[in-house]
Amino acid sequence: MTDFENKITIGVSSCLLGNEVRYDGGHKHDRYITETLGRYLSFVPVCPEVECGLPIPREAMRLVGEVDRPQLVTNKTGVDHTDRMLTWARKKVVELEKENLCGFIFKNRSPSSGMERVKVYDGNNVPRAVGVGIFARAFKDHFPLLPTEEEGRLHDPLLRENFIEQLFVYQRWREVADAPTAAKLISFHTTHKLLLMAHSEKHTREMGRLMAQAGSLDLDTFIERYQELLMAAMSLKPTTKKHVNVLQHMMGFFKKMISADEKQELLSVIEQFRNNIVPLIVPVTLINHYIRKYQEPYLMQQHYLTPHPLELKLRNHA
Repeated sequence: MTDFENKITIGVSSCLLGNEVRYDGGHKHDRYITETLGRYLSFVPVCPEVECGLPIPREAMRLVGEVDRPQLVTNKTGVDHTDRMLTWARKKVVELEKENLCGFIFKNRSPSSGMERVKVYDGNNVPRAVGVGIFARAFKDHFPLLPTEEEGRLHDPLLRENFIEQLFVYQRWREVADAPTAAKLISFHTTHKLLLMAHSEKHTREMGRLMAQAGSLDLDTFIERYQELLMAAMSLKPTTKKHVNVLQHMMGFFKKMISADEKQELLSVIEQFRNNIVPLIVPVTLINHYIRKYQEPYLMQQHYLTPHPLELKLRNHA
């Protein structure tokens, strides 16, 4: 039921696209982003240093001072570019509203774009990897619900899948929220219910209670609250235990349909997944087979079964 033809627009640190904008005139081209994700995403490049008016090449910079309010200072000459960067960042995030972004991929460890664990140097010139890049902080403050990630963390299969899943969910939610109707809202929640359960049963239950109150709430209030719960749920990573719960839940839809042998096969595959013998794609593929065979209408609608393009192979890791 999922259409992946329309590309999702996200922001990305410009150097990750191969643009030679770094302090040394080089780049940090990430081919997974441009070649693999690029089939499904369109990119809005951002280089804070260049766009705030600094040259290429330029002196390297670092964060110094207080962790929550660091200064952006050049390494050797000690020139403070904090005000320049902050002024530009405040304007830039407003400009980015026009791009209808569904997320952002930041350059890790960058004093302007690092999302977390950026080095901040104290008064004794001792670094601690506890900071956030100045532009990254401004972006996250301005777009608190947008999915964000760093390119380095995309090498982790679980973090990569979770981020990409968030992007597709957010895009589908935005399509509903831009022109909401009661039918669209109910359909969105219904078709995403199992996917949400794999991230957070607690949030899913709360969203269900909110959905039941939809008729008595102001529409704008409902959408704002639902969106907050949606992205809070999606920010929580699925676990093997959560997936097993969803798989067993889906199995219940076939209890009057499948044969004893089919039931045993499905139980065996789910147990193999629980024990990290096979990846998630294996039980999901078998359940999809039964859905087609028995034409189970509720499960045929569920985005959990195909939350992102199969070509990305995000569920192929054990």
